[in-house]
Amino acid sequence: MSRICLVSAVTLSAVVLTACGSSSEPEPAAPSSTPSTTAQPTTTAAQSQATVYTLPGSGVFPEGITADDNTFYVTSTADGAVFRGTVGTPDVAPFLAGGQDGRTGAAGLDVEDNRLVIAGGATGTVWIYDTQSGQLTGRFSNGLGADATFLNDVVISDDGDAYITDSRSPNLYRIPESRVDGNNPAQAPLESFVDFTGSPFVYGEGFNANGIVEADDDALVVVQSSTGNLYRVDEESRAVTAVDLGGANVQNGDGMETDDDTLYVVRNRDGLITTIDLSDDGTSGRVTGEITDPSFAYPTTVASVDDRLLVVNSQFDKRGGTPVEPFTVSGVRKN
Repeated sequence: MSRICLVSAVTLSAVVLTACGSSSEPEPAAPSSTPSTTAQPTTTAAQSQATVYTLPGSGVFPEGITADDNTFYVTSTADGAVFRGTVGTPDVAPFLAGGQDGRTGAAGLDVEDNRLVIAGGATGTVWIYDTQSGQLTGRFSNGLGADATFLNDVVISDDGDAYITDSRSPNLYRIPESRVDGNNPAQAPLESFVDFTGSPFVYGEGFNANGIVEADDDALVVVQSSTGNLYRVDEESRAVTAVDLGGANVQNGDGMETDDDTLYVVRNRDGLITTIDLSDDGTSGRVTGEITDPSFAYPTTVASVDDRLLVVNSQFDKRGGTPVEPFTVSGVRKN
Protein backbone atom coordinates (compact mmCIF):
# COMPACT_ATOMS: atom_id res chain seq x y z
CA MET A 1 0.00 0.00 0.00
CA SER A 2 1.32 3.43 -0.92
CA ARG A 3 1.77 5.81 1.98
CA ILE A 4 1.98 9.54 2.63
CA CYS A 5 4.75 10.37 5.08
CA LEU A 6 4.93 13.22 7.61
CA VAL A 7 8.39 14.64 8.18
CA SER A 8 9.99 17.73 9.63
CA ALA A 9 10.76 20.49 7.15
CA VAL A 10 14.18 20.89 8.76
CA THR A 11 15.21 17.53 7.33
CA LEU A 12 13.51 18.04 4.01
CA SER A 13 15.78 20.47 2.19
CA ALA A 14 15.48 18.44 -0.97
CA VAL A 15 11.80 19.31 -1.34
CA VAL A 16 12.09 23.07 -0.91
CA LEU A 17 11.47 24.94 -4.13
CA THR A 18 11.04 28.60 -4.94
CA ALA A 19 7.67 29.47 -6.45
CA CYS A 20 7.96 31.53 -9.60
CA GLY A 21 6.03 32.57 -12.67
CA SER A 22 4.78 35.58 -14.55
CA SER A 23 1.74 37.17 -12.99
CA SER A 24 0.51 38.09 -16.47
CA GLU A 25 0.02 34.47 -17.51
CA PRO A 26 -2.85 32.12 -16.59
CA GLU A 27 -2.48 29.66 -13.74
CA PRO A 28 -0.89 26.55 -15.21
CA ALA A 29 -3.48 24.12 -13.90
CA ALA A 30 -3.90 23.23 -17.55
CA PRO A 31 -1.30 20.89 -19.05
CA SER A 32 1.44 23.47 -19.66
CA SER A 33 3.02 26.56 -18.13
CA THR A 34 5.77 29.10 -18.70
CA PRO A 35 8.05 29.83 -15.73
CA SER A 36 8.92 33.41 -14.93
CA THR A 37 12.44 34.70 -15.37
CA THR A 38 12.23 36.37 -11.97
CA ALA A 39 12.61 33.95 -9.08
CA GLN A 40 11.89 34.64 -5.44
CA PRO A 41 14.79 34.77 -2.98
CA THR A 42 16.11 31.34 -2.08
CA THR A 43 15.94 30.32 1.58
CA THR A 44 17.04 27.20 3.37
CA ALA A 45 14.78 24.44 4.64
CA ALA A 46 16.17 24.94 8.16
CA GLN A 47 14.27 28.24 8.32
CA SER A 48 10.95 26.58 7.56
CA GLN A 49 8.40 26.28 10.33
CA ALA A 50 6.22 23.89 8.29
CA THR A 51 5.29 20.29 8.86
CA VAL A 52 5.63 18.67 5.44
CA TYR A 53 3.48 15.78 4.21
CA THR A 54 4.84 13.88 1.21
CA LEU A 55 2.59 12.45 -1.50
CA PRO A 56 3.25 9.07 -3.09
CA GLY A 57 3.91 8.59 -6.78
CA SER A 58 5.64 10.48 -9.55
CA GLY A 59 4.34 13.40 -11.58
CA VAL A 60 1.43 13.97 -9.18
CA PHE A 61 1.20 17.78 -9.60
CA PRO A 62 -1.38 18.19 -6.79
CA GLU A 63 -3.87 21.04 -6.77
CA GLY A 64 -6.87 20.90 -4.45
CA ILE A 65 -7.22 20.28 -0.72
CA THR A 66 -10.09 20.14 1.73
CA ALA A 67 -10.38 19.00 5.33
CA ASP A 68 -13.04 17.45 7.54
CA ASP A 69 -11.85 17.77 11.13
CA ASN A 70 -8.34 16.21 11.05
CA THR A 71 -8.87 14.29 7.81
CA PHE A 72 -7.74 15.96 4.59
CA TYR A 73 -8.06 15.15 0.90
CA VAL A 74 -5.68 16.18 -1.91
CA THR A 75 -6.23 15.93 -5.68
CA SER A 76 -3.83 15.15 -8.52
CA THR A 77 -4.18 17.10 -11.75
CA ALA A 78 -2.10 14.47 -13.54
CA ASP A 79 -4.54 11.56 -13.38
CA GLY A 80 -7.42 12.57 -11.12
CA ALA A 81 -6.23 10.58 -8.10
CA VAL A 82 -7.36 11.67 -4.64
CA PHE A 83 -5.24 11.12 -1.52
CA ARG A 84 -6.49 11.07 2.05
CA GLY A 85 -4.45 11.95 5.13
CA THR A 86 -4.80 12.63 8.84
CA VAL A 87 -3.15 15.64 10.44
CA GLY A 88 -0.23 14.51 12.59
CA THR A 89 -0.33 10.88 11.39
CA PRO A 90 2.36 9.63 8.97
CA ASP A 91 0.51 6.60 7.58
CA VAL A 92 -2.00 7.78 4.96
CA ALA A 93 -3.18 5.84 1.90
CA PRO A 94 -4.53 7.01 -1.48
CA PHE A 95 -8.32 7.24 -1.40
CA LEU A 96 -9.46 7.22 -5.05
CA ALA A 97 -7.41 5.84 -7.92
CA GLY A 98 -6.61 8.02 -10.90
CA GLY A 99 -8.91 7.44 -13.87
CA GLN A 100 -11.58 5.80 -11.73
CA ASP A 101 -15.12 6.58 -13.00
CA GLY A 102 -13.56 8.55 -15.86
CA ARG A 103 -11.91 10.98 -13.43
CA THR A 104 -8.78 11.67 -15.47
CA GLY A 105 -8.14 15.06 -13.87
CA ALA A 106 -9.10 16.69 -10.59
CA ALA A 107 -8.77 20.24 -9.29
CA GLY A 108 -10.63 21.77 -6.34
CA LEU A 109 -12.83 19.82 -3.94
CA ASP A 110 -14.88 20.18 -0.77
CA VAL A 111 -16.26 17.78 1.83
CA GLU A 112 -19.31 17.86 4.08
CA ASP A 113 -21.44 15.19 5.76
CA ASN A 114 -19.53 12.28 4.20
CA ARG A 115 -19.86 13.71 0.69
CA LEU A 116 -16.73 14.64 -1.27
CA VAL A 117 -17.38 16.89 -4.29
CA ILE A 118 -14.56 17.04 -6.86
CA ALA A 119 -14.20 19.52 -9.75
CA GLY A 120 -12.76 17.85 -12.83
CA GLY A 121 -10.95 20.73 -14.54
CA ALA A 122 -11.00 20.46 -18.34
CA THR A 123 -13.19 17.33 -18.20
CA GLY A 124 -16.20 19.54 -17.48
CA THR A 125 -17.35 16.95 -14.94
CA VAL A 126 -18.01 16.98 -11.20
CA TRP A 127 -17.85 13.73 -9.22
CA ILE A 128 -19.37 13.11 -5.78
CA TYR A 129 -18.19 10.28 -3.51
CA ASP A 130 -19.18 8.81 -0.18
CA THR A 131 -16.12 9.35 2.04
CA GLN A 132 -16.86 6.27 4.12
CA SER A 133 -17.30 3.73 1.33
CA GLY A 134 -15.47 5.45 -1.51
CA GLN A 135 -18.48 4.79 -3.75
CA LEU A 136 -19.49 7.19 -6.52
CA THR A 137 -22.82 8.78 -5.62
CA GLY A 138 -23.15 11.49 -8.28
CA ARG A 139 -21.68 12.69 -11.56
CA PHE A 140 -22.52 15.92 -13.37
CA SER A 141 -21.24 17.34 -16.68
CA ASN A 142 -21.57 20.75 -18.32
CA GLY A 143 -21.08 19.17 -21.76
CA LEU A 144 -18.34 21.62 -22.80
CA GLY A 145 -15.12 20.67 -24.56
CA ALA A 146 -11.74 20.81 -22.86
CA ASP A 147 -10.86 24.11 -24.56
CA ALA A 148 -14.07 25.77 -23.34
CA THR A 149 -14.21 24.83 -19.65
CA PHE A 150 -12.07 24.36 -16.58
CA LEU A 151 -14.05 23.44 -13.48
CA ASN A 152 -11.67 24.75 -10.87
CA ASP A 153 -12.97 24.95 -7.32
CA VAL A 154 -15.87 23.86 -5.13
CA VAL A 155 -17.58 25.08 -1.98
CA ILE A 156 -20.43 23.34 -0.18
CA SER A 157 -22.64 26.00 1.37
CA ASP A 158 -24.27 25.92 4.80
CA ASP A 159 -27.48 24.89 3.02
CA GLY A 160 -25.72 21.89 1.49
CA ASP A 161 -25.65 23.13 -2.11
CA ALA A 162 -22.36 22.70 -4.00
CA TYR A 163 -21.08 25.62 -6.07
CA ILE A 164 -18.40 25.12 -8.74
CA THR A 165 -16.33 27.78 -10.51
CA ASP A 166 -15.30 27.65 -14.16
CA SER A 167 -12.10 29.46 -15.11
CA ARG A 168 -12.86 29.49 -18.84
CA SER A 169 -16.63 29.60 -19.27
CA PRO A 170 -18.34 32.58 -17.53
CA ASN A 171 -20.61 30.43 -15.40
CA LEU A 172 -20.97 29.54 -11.75
CA TYR A 173 -22.57 26.12 -11.41
CA ARG A 174 -24.69 24.72 -8.60
CA ILE A 175 -25.64 21.20 -7.54
CA PRO A 176 -28.62 21.33 -5.14
CA GLU A 177 -28.30 19.78 -1.69
CA SER A 178 -30.78 17.02 -2.56
CA ARG A 179 -28.49 15.84 -5.36
CA VAL A 180 -25.28 16.30 -3.39
CA ASP A 181 -26.71 13.96 -0.76
CA GLY A 182 -28.35 11.66 -3.30
CA ASN A 183 -27.14 8.36 -4.67
CA ASN A 184 -27.42 8.29 -8.45
CA PRO A 185 -24.06 7.77 -10.18
CA ALA A 186 -25.57 8.09 -13.66
CA GLN A 187 -24.31 11.24 -15.37
CA ALA A 188 -26.61 14.26 -15.09
CA PRO A 189 -26.41 17.83 -16.46
CA LEU A 190 -24.39 20.37 -14.47
CA GLU A 191 -26.61 23.43 -14.40
CA SER A 192 -25.51 27.06 -14.39
CA PHE A 193 -26.47 29.09 -11.32
CA VAL A 194 -25.11 32.43 -12.54
CA ASP A 195 -24.03 33.50 -16.02
CA PHE A 196 -21.45 36.26 -15.48
CA THR A 197 -21.98 37.71 -18.97
CA GLY A 198 -23.02 41.35 -18.59
CA SER A 199 -22.16 41.42 -14.87
CA PRO A 200 -19.30 43.31 -13.16
CA PHE A 201 -17.33 40.03 -13.31
CA VAL A 202 -15.84 40.37 -16.81
CA TYR A 203 -14.00 37.34 -18.17
CA GLY A 204 -10.78 38.03 -20.04
CA GLU A 205 -7.59 36.27 -21.09
CA GLY A 206 -6.09 33.75 -18.73
CA PHE A 207 -7.75 32.03 -15.78
CA ASN A 208 -10.81 33.82 -14.46
CA ALA A 209 -13.06 32.46 -11.68
CA ASN A 210 -10.96 30.30 -9.40
CA GLY A 211 -11.22 29.91 -5.61
CA ILE A 212 -14.61 30.18 -3.94
CA VAL A 213 -15.81 30.44 -0.32
CA GLU A 214 -19.07 31.21 1.43
CA ALA A 215 -19.28 34.38 3.52
CA ASP A 216 -21.32 34.46 6.72
CA ASP A 217 -24.35 36.13 5.18
CA ASP A 218 -25.54 33.68 2.48
CA ALA A 219 -23.13 35.04 -0.08
CA LEU A 220 -20.33 33.52 -2.10
CA VAL A 221 -16.96 35.17 -2.71
CA VAL A 222 -14.99 34.25 -5.85
CA VAL A 223 -11.49 35.32 -6.85
CA GLN A 224 -10.55 36.18 -10.43
CA SER A 225 -6.98 34.94 -10.85
CA SER A 226 -6.01 37.11 -13.80
CA THR A 227 -7.00 40.44 -12.20
CA GLY A 228 -6.88 39.70 -8.47
CA ASN A 229 -10.40 41.04 -8.01
CA LEU A 230 -12.88 39.46 -5.61
CA TYR A 231 -16.57 39.21 -6.47
CA ARG A 232 -19.59 38.60 -4.27
CA VAL A 233 -22.49 36.46 -5.50
CA ASP A 234 -25.73 36.71 -3.51
CA GLU A 235 -27.19 33.22 -3.07
CA GLU A 236 -30.75 34.55 -3.01
CA SER A 237 -30.87 37.25 -5.71
CA ARG A 238 -27.84 35.93 -7.68
CA ALA A 239 -26.61 39.54 -7.94
CA VAL A 240 -22.89 39.93 -8.67
CA THR A 241 -20.88 42.80 -7.17
CA ALA A 242 -17.20 43.58 -6.72
CA VAL A 243 -15.79 43.20 -3.20
CA ASP A 244 -14.27 46.48 -2.02
CA LEU A 245 -10.67 45.85 -0.91
CA GLY A 246 -9.80 49.53 -0.61
CA GLY A 247 -7.80 49.54 -3.82
CA ALA A 248 -5.87 46.32 -3.11
CA ASN A 249 -6.05 43.16 -5.17
CA VAL A 250 -4.92 39.54 -4.87
CA GLN A 251 -3.57 38.91 -8.35
CA ASN A 252 -2.69 35.26 -9.00
CA GLY A 253 -5.32 34.36 -6.42
CA ASP A 254 -6.06 30.64 -6.44
CA GLY A 255 -7.67 28.57 -3.68
CA MET A 256 -9.27 30.32 -0.71
CA GLU A 257 -10.37 29.45 2.82
CA THR A 258 -12.24 31.26 5.61
CA ASP A 259 -11.81 31.08 9.37
CA ASP A 260 -14.24 33.34 11.20
CA ASP A 261 -13.78 36.77 9.57
CA THR A 262 -10.38 35.96 8.05
CA LEU A 263 -10.17 35.13 4.36
CA TYR A 264 -7.01 33.31 3.23
CA VAL A 265 -6.15 33.72 -0.45
CA VAL A 266 -3.37 31.59 -1.92
CA ARG A 267 -1.43 33.52 -4.58
CA ASN A 268 0.29 30.81 -6.56
CA ARG A 269 2.96 32.65 -8.56
CA ASP A 270 3.77 34.88 -5.61
CA GLY A 271 4.37 31.91 -3.33
CA LEU A 272 2.32 33.28 -0.45
CA ILE A 273 -1.07 33.56 1.22
CA THR A 274 -2.73 36.95 1.65
CA THR A 275 -4.93 37.41 4.72
CA ILE A 276 -8.02 39.62 4.51
CA ASP A 277 -10.40 40.79 7.22
CA LEU A 278 -13.66 40.12 5.36
CA SER A 279 -16.93 41.77 6.35
CA ASP A 280 -19.73 39.46 7.47
CA ASP A 281 -21.75 40.12 4.34
CA GLY A 282 -18.75 39.71 2.02
CA THR A 283 -19.09 43.17 0.48
CA SER A 284 -15.73 44.52 1.62
CA GLY A 285 -12.43 43.51 3.10
CA ARG A 286 -9.09 44.80 4.32
CA VAL A 287 -5.73 43.17 3.59
CA THR A 288 -4.09 42.44 6.94
CA GLY A 289 -0.95 40.50 6.12
CA GLU A 290 0.82 37.66 4.35
CA ILE A 291 1.89 34.12 5.20
CA THR A 292 4.74 32.34 3.46
CA ASP A 293 7.23 29.58 4.16
CA PRO A 294 10.38 28.28 2.43
CA SER A 295 8.61 24.96 1.88
CA PHE A 296 6.01 26.58 -0.41
CA ALA A 297 6.46 25.44 -4.03
CA TYR A 298 3.93 27.18 -6.29
CA PRO A 299 1.16 26.86 -3.67
CA THR A 300 -2.34 26.53 -5.05
CA THR A 301 -4.88 25.81 -2.34
CA VAL A 302 -5.35 25.88 1.42
CA ALA A 303 -7.43 24.13 4.07
CA SER A 304 -7.88 25.23 7.67
CA VAL A 305 -7.48 22.73 10.52
CA ASP A 306 -7.47 24.18 14.05
CA ASP A 307 -4.51 26.60 14.26
CA ARG A 308 -2.87 25.28 11.08
CA LEU A 309 -3.19 25.84 7.35
CA LEU A 310 -2.55 22.93 5.00
CA VAL A 311 -1.06 24.28 1.77
CA VAL A 312 -0.68 22.31 -1.49
CA ASN A 313 2.71 22.63 -3.21
CA SER A 314 1.74 22.04 -6.84
CA GLN A 315 5.06 22.77 -8.59
CA PHE A 316 2.97 23.78 -11.62
CA ASP A 317 5.87 25.97 -12.71
CA LYS A 318 7.85 22.73 -13.20
CA ARG A 319 5.44 21.15 -15.70
CA GLY A 320 7.45 20.08 -18.70
CA GLY A 321 10.60 20.32 -16.61
CA THR A 322 12.00 18.49 -13.62
CA PRO A 323 9.91 18.78 -10.45
CA VAL A 324 11.45 17.94 -7.11
CA GLU A 325 9.80 14.78 -5.84
CA PRO A 326 8.02 13.74 -3.75
CA PHE A 327 5.31 16.34 -4.06
CA THR A 328 4.24 17.85 -0.76
CA VAL A 329 1.67 19.59 1.41
CA SER A 330 2.91 22.12 3.98
CA GLY A 331 1.30 22.58 7.37
CA VAL A 332 1.94 26.09 8.67
CA ARG A 333 0.62 28.13 11.60
CA LYS A 334 -1.95 30.82 11.02
CA ASN A 335 -0.89 34.40 11.69
